[in-house]
Amino acid sequence: MLTGDILENAAARAPDKTAVICGDEQFSYGELDARANQFANALMAADLARGHNVAIMSANQLNYLEIFFGAAKSGGVLAHLSARFSPEELAAVINRTDVEAIFVHANLLENVLAIRDQVPVLKRVIVFGGEAEVEGVEAYKDFLGDAPDTKPDVAIADSDAYCITYTGGTTGFPKGAVVSHASRVIGSVRAAREMDIEDTDIICCSSPLFHIAGLQIWMQTGILLGLTCVLMPAWDPKVFMDLCEKHGITAAFMVPTQINGIISHPEFSKEQLKTLRYMNFGASPTSEAQLRRQMEILPNVTWQEQYGQTEAGNLTVRPVAANLEKPESVGKAYSDLDLAILGADDRPLPAGEIGEVASRGTNVMMHYYKQPEETEAAFTADGWIRTGDVGFLDEDGFLFLVDRSKDMIISGGENVYPTEIEGVLYQHDAVNECAVFGIPDDHWGELPAAHIVLGVGQTVTEEELINFCADRMARHKRPRMIKFVDSLPKTAVGKIQKNAIREEYWEGRSRSI
Repeated sequence: MLTGDILENAAARAPDKTAVICGDEQFSYGELDARANQFANALMAADLARGHNVAIMSANQLNYLEIFFGAAKSGGVLAHLSARFSPEELAAVINRTDVEAIFVHANLLENVLAIRDQVPVLKRVIVFGGEAEVEGVEAYKDFLGDAPDTKPDVAIADSDAYCITYTGGTTGFPKGAVVSHASRVIGSVRAAREMDIEDTDIICCSSPLFHIAGLQIWMQTGILLGLTCVLMPAWDPKVFMDLCEKHGITAAFMVPTQINGIISHPEFSKEQLKTLRYMNFGASPTSEAQLRRQMEILPNVTWQEQYGQTEAGNLTVRPVAANLEKPESVGKAYSDLDLAILGADDRPLPAGEIGEVASRGTNVMMHYYKQPEETEAAFTADGWIRTGDVGFLDEDGFLFLVDRSKDMIISGGENVYPTEIEGVLYQHDAVNECAVFGIPDDHWGELPAAHIVLGVGQTVTEEELINFCADRMARHKRPRMIKFVDSLPKTAVGKIQKNAIREEYWEGRSRSI
């Protein structure tokens, strides 16, 4: 099966059923498939399909689905750019990924225009969701023109690349993970088979479609099953409750902070959520205390945790019956998925022994785009892809995560890498040494913080440094607390000991990553 077949098959089964709703607009399955076909044919006519990379930059909007499935049907490759990229990140990603054309929602057009002179590889900017009133910017309807809405005539293999999604590496800078049709189709097939989704569900897509969880694990699985998908362009707990009441939403995927935002909201209403029966969650650790709290407040909801990553796809899901039996686990590997814990010699370890979580098979990425050294480092000689997460499998095959990529901070389900923030801090003339780490936060899980050693004779305020970071990177990555110190603890070879710095902030609390 190809990615485009997922939509085509659903449209053949129920062409008149509502496929997607966003605000006051909606498409049936028949309409969505026809629009995807038209987009695919327009891409091919513009010579932007096979052998070319194009990109989409948008929040969860109605046109996102037709562009996603249409690009897949064209034989080309679509890069999914985060709506939260800073200007520097956006320019670098476009150049490094050889993006020739970008389809951008009108709300984000200014972000692209601001870096237009920094991206010589970008030849065309096409705007949807609004008018194109800027010179050099094309309207989406004009791009489509009179392209036919029939199935495009193109030969595609399931081993062909069709998508690039971005992840942070050891430096924290986004890397483009190139995936095949087969790698992500199998993820949706597994999710449909082993998650507790039902073919009558109306699902909410509140997680960004530019992330693997929102795009290929949740939305794509919903289309595979022929469900109605209700899109949320921006997260708001009250809006979610309103949408549940308005559309009869029965299922959703969320990160733990979103769930906490709902059940802690001053206008929380069980009545508005009376149709909600299933909640899938992941992307960030959930404590047993929070799991019990959400189960107590919404006892009629089936809660199910999952775990995965951009490079390896969806890896585990916890059977609902094990929620309280193994609440600290992220579940078991899908029944036909190869998962292991690797030791220092890259050999699988027995149950109970701690090592690096790894997977191999159809589900893993093909490579990082034009980054052969990083690609080689990600895979073992036997084809296992290293997740960077540390954990162990118990005797029942349940995975327990011990650490997530060492010092990585997970804030509200977003991966935040300390070295990226440190790189920005070091750009300030007053900073001599710095260490960035995560401090506990009841809502976000963790927030970035920094200890700073100033240069001799230098002065700067905490507010000035925080604003300095906010001006140079995505705002959610900026440190929330900065402490000026005389020195940083180091090992004998001069490496800064962040674990020693973190101790005072995490005393009496369990850091679950």
